[in-house]
Amino acid sequence: MCGIVGYIGRHQATPFLLEGLSKLEYRGYDSAGIAVYHDGKIDVEKCVGRLDALRQKLIGHEPVGTVGIGHTRWATHGKPSDINAHPHVDDTGMFAVVHNGIIENYMPLKQELVKKGHHFKSQTDTEVVPHLMAEYYNGDFEATVRKVLSIIKGSYSLVFLCAKEPDKIICAKKNNPLVIGLGKGENYIASDIPAIISKTRDTYILADGEMAIVMADSVRVTDLNGKPVDKKVFRVTWDAEAAEKGGFEHFMLKEIYEQPKCVRDTLRGRLSRENDEISLPELNWTPDFLKKLRKIFIVACGTAYHAGIVGKYYIEKMARIPVEVDIASEFRYRDPIIDDSCLCIVISQSGETSDTLEALKEAKRRGAATMAVTNVVGSSIAREADQVIYTYAGPEIAVASTKAYTTQLIIMLILSLYISKLLGKIEDKRLHDLIQGILRIPEQMHEILENVDPIKVFAANYASCEDAFFLGRSLDYAVALEGALKLKEISYIHAEAYAAGELKHGTLALIEEGVPVIVLATQPHVYDKTISNLQEVKSRGAIVIGIGMQGDKELAKHANSVITIPQADEELAPILAVIPLQLLAYYAALARGCDVDKPRNLAKSVTVE
Repeated sequence: MCGIVGYIGRHQATPFLLEGLSKLEYRGYDSAGIAVYHDGKIDVEKCVGRLDALRQKLIGHEPVGTVGIGHTRWATHGKPSDINAHPHVDDTGMFAVVHNGIIENYMPLKQELVKKGHHFKSQTDTEVVPHLMAEYYNGDFEATVRKVLSIIKGSYSLVFLCAKEPDKIICAKKNNPLVIGLGKGENYIASDIPAIISKTRDTYILADGEMAIVMADSVRVTDLNGKPVDKKVFRVTWDAEAAEKGGFEHFMLKEIYEQPKCVRDTLRGRLSRENDEISLPELNWTPDFLKKLRKIFIVACGTAYHAGIVGKYYIEKMARIPVEVDIASEFRYRDPIIDDSCLCIVISQSGETSDTLEALKEAKRRGAATMAVTNVVGSSIAREADQVIYTYAGPEIAVASTKAYTTQLIIMLILSLYISKLLGKIEDKRLHDLIQGILRIPEQMHEILENVDPIKVFAANYASCEDAFFLGRSLDYAVALEGALKLKEISYIHAEAYAAGELKHGTLALIEEGVPVIVLATQPHVYDKTISNLQEVKSRGAIVIGIGMQGDKELAKHANSVITIPQADEELAPILAVIPLQLLAYYAALARGCDVDKPRNLAKSVTVE
């Protein structure tokens, strides 16, 4: 989740650009930069690291000018570096661009531009945009932006500066937020409201497919064909702290609601709706390489470990390769039987988890091929692994992981399909059905998030309990583990997850009158047995909340309360079923007065053993 700011008016641009970027630091970033127009040219200053590093660089030669754009970058294409930082410019320096999102077709565009004589400096997808502007500029800034937007594919908030038409900034939006702040004799642009809230509370919130031509004394909004759009002014009533959270009470809740977008970003360019193609260019695997694998190890900690358990189910069921899932802190101390016939997949949101990093190094020492699933470009784990697949969740601020987990599940599912297709282990119809189902997940997530009242009621009624149990079979058991972890880490309720069939082997002794038990029942092949386990706990006085598919009338007969998710393939159910559990943990913690974003004794990134 990169940050964007822009200014055009009568005052110096640089102070606002730096101040605005500082208000977006909470979003996480690895580099920063600004571009300011003055006296016929655009002055670009940028560097890797925190915003303070940029401020230090500007001492004594701060860019002068009354129009400019700025950016804080969270790396997605190319490691964090001065060169890869935004803004990006074309060869002549006529155009400067900042961008949030992903340009899916940047590689063929870049190859074509190189053939035409353009020289690229960075490894980013964004740099193709200013080069396209230079290639197609015909003396009409606005028309050229529209031409370029018709060529690129993907998601974006884009802001353009042109040295030949410095009286305006042009910006456009698709699937990434962009706000225009309305001032008097000056106007502002930002990717999020906190950047401009100290300057104005009157804004235009751009919608997808809209473009704004921002001048000092006017703002004109059109669609991508140039047709005028009549925008209503949105008056911001939040305070500065609430603005950082997008109006949500906590970062955790904001990040839960960001999951549909994060899943779209992680899917973008990797699955094809038209021809069932799976594109993972990060990997150079061949059928021969995969056929030689004796075993796959998945190694991770905490929430990422739970994603690994789901990954085991996926790979073994679809690709029929044996998979072992290890807690990273135990992996290297048990003298694992791993060699060059094995693949070790490590999962880490931050890419800096110490135990996971050491497990990765141990696997490499023993000759295994290695692959990382992480959210942070250029992280230690990303650098150490042979191959990396990035999730595009953006930075998480809340300690409890939500959107990083669901994007990890998406990657593990896509990876499993990729492997099974390479090995010829999946039928074309099954592949088609799963790909179409995966592409529907973001809208199904939206559907869940629009109906949270039953979850709030259950959380309010049982937040005073000191114990809770989660039950599930097959993939539901893996989701139960994550649900229990979420509840215990932010509400401090003692929560445990069990494979439902294990109840009679000891756990039933803990069930007593009034204890809440959350039962997941989304897996058809074990559904009847799960209902039987539900009846076992209910007959002993437990209060049961069932998590099932829409239209499940049987579950409603036996559970005290039911929360449903949209109908989906059983392989996709874990990605949807975890959302009610995240919300249950959140609202329980809220009812108990806990610090949701910063639970006691926990850190976001565990960099010590």
